[in-house]
Amino acid sequence: MKFGPVPTESALGAILAHSVSVGGTGKLRLRKGITLTHKEIDLLLQAGIEEVSVARLGPHDLDENTAATRVAEALVEGCDELKLSNAGTGRVNIFARAAGVTRVDAAKIHAANAIDPMITVATVPPYARAAKGQMIATVKIISYGVAESHIAEVADISVGGLGLETPVYSTACMIETVGQTMSDKGFEATRARVEALGVHLTRGPRIDHSVEAISEALQAAKEEVLLILTASATSDIDDIAPTALKQAGGEVTCYGMPVDPGNLLFFGTLGSKPVIGLPGCARSPALNGADWVLERLLCGIDVTQSDISKMGVGGLLKEIPTRPHPRSRTESE
Repeated sequence: MKFGPVPTESALGAILAHSVSVGGTGKLRLRKGITLTHKEIDLLLQAGIEEVSVARLGPHDLDENTAATRVAEALVEGCDELKLSNAGTGRVNIFARAAGVTRVDAAKIHAANAIDPMITVATVPPYARAAKGQMIATVKIISYGVAESHIAEVADISVGGLGLETPVYSTACMIETVGQTMSDKGFEATRARVEALGVHLTRGPRIDHSVEAISEALQAAKEEVLLILTASATSDIDDIAPTALKQAGGEVTCYGMPVDPGNLLFFGTLGSKPVIGLPGCARSPALNGADWVLERLLCGIDVTQSDISKMGVGGLLKEIPTRPHPRSRTESE
């Protein structure tokens, strides 16, 4: 592609690089990115504009909109849950057709962005929750044209780079143990989380904080996903709630995570049902480690101990004001 100023009278068929006012009062404006025809050339000359900056595509170049569309189509190939916007000014946005959790192949995105600095792909973080209609990525061609060979290379690298996992469960139940004070905050905050993914949350029984009571409640629950919010924080893998899950015939897969708030989470299974022991910070609507586990599990994404261990980078989240021991306290206080 060639770019630069040329005499206006020789700019026919070129792409206008910068918007230009051609009306006496500035009301008539030629927008950048248009292909100049005889009409626009005449308007420019009548306005006394003898020189304009333009871009001319070479024989092996693609225009910005065609290039952006090809890259975006490759990124979402094989995923019906993502849709593309129409191309405009070298940009195609990618949206979620339904609520879910995004799949981002970071290696493919990095490789695509390394081919040509004029070809860019920006995404939300991997495993970010997406609402229906939310934009999760954008493809932007910075220049007015780019080598077709580079687009072909980026498209080949990018195939299937983006995806969206939608919920595989439709119902969940939250079991709470009774403490000195009780409120609806935990249930309401959790309901907002699961309903954002289209999953219905049932309020289970409020029961004694004991192994026997939790075990019985887990076995009696009919819902597909089981959540436990205890009056007293789970302080060990052999504490009351994890022990109750094992007594009910389940398995504890993981306890503890390098995400703050959210350290004191455990999860496992009871038969085919995921079971999550929520940390106390789940009573707040603020983002915490439980969100990352809950969202993935609801969408059928396996969460392993290795996955949990890798959440530490980026796992220092915003402080929750209601925490009894905020991080800002120093040892000398």
